[in-house]
Amino acid sequence: MSDSITPAGTRRDWVLYRVFHQCWLQRQLFIKLLRRDFAERYRGSYLGLLWSLLLPLLSLLVFTFFFGVIFQMRWAGRSDASLSDLALVLFVGMALYNFLAECLSRAPGLILAHQNYVKSVVFPLEMLPGVMVASALLTLTATLLVILLLQETLGSGLSWTVVLLPLMVLPLVLFVLGLSGFLASLGVYIRDIQQLIIPLVQLMMFLSPVFYPVAALPEGMRPWLQLNPLALAIEQTRGIILFSQIPDWAPYLLSLAAGGFTALLGVWWFARTRKGFADVL
Repeated sequence: MSDSITPAGTRRDWVLYRVFHQCWLQRQLFIKLLRRDFAERYRGSYLGLLWSLLLPLLSLLVFTFFFGVIFQMRWAGRSDASLSDLALVLFVGMALYNFLAECLSRAPGLILAHQNYVKSVVFPLEMLPGVMVASALLTLTATLLVILLLQETLGSGLSWTVVLLPLMVLPLVLFVLGLSGFLASLGVYIRDIQQLIIPLVQLMMFLSPVFYPVAALPEGMRPWLQLNPLALAIEQTRGIILFSQIPDWAPYLLSLAAGGFTALLGVWWFARTRKGFADVL
């Protein structure tokens, strides 16, 4: 049956199946591209991967001094909390925010930076957003491992709840993957999207509980903040690492469903719009 007379839902399902099938068949290429992307980020630098840890640590020191020493801030009104406790709380928020910010900032220019792949008929362009997100995820993983080490040595120790860490990060990863697909496609047709996304990503930092707990907001504002996938990821990740809290599964499952839907929609949109990339570029 031709694509022109196939129902819309069937076409969409076929596009998604073709994308994931091609990515699975060419998984070795995916790994090769991932290694190249990760290596190119630190090519020519003496410290290499260490920069991905040193820069967040330097930022953490500045924010901890600013909030903890100058303003004498203590998390959620806990006067008995130490400065190291505040640093760990901020570190978790910054790690997840930096993951989102890196992906969304790079996404609009992703295809423009790989124009040589666009004219290749056999190259699966749908891999590029996935490679970019996977590369940023490696950096996030390294940062979270450092946080776990600091919590064990400087904090109150680790609880069994840390085994849930991959689950807590998964909805955010799916959401970022889908949004990266949208932005990568739009960046080809609308070049101004690159200039627009930078202030929006910076605004996201203050619309998420990176430097403040959700409990500090008025009750009427808290449900709206929960619509932010980054906010839920930060709050629940902090809970399982720093406070040994069992996640609230109802909002988590809603976030997981929303993240999965966003990822599928982003992949489908990218696959449907890639046909015009060569004409624009």
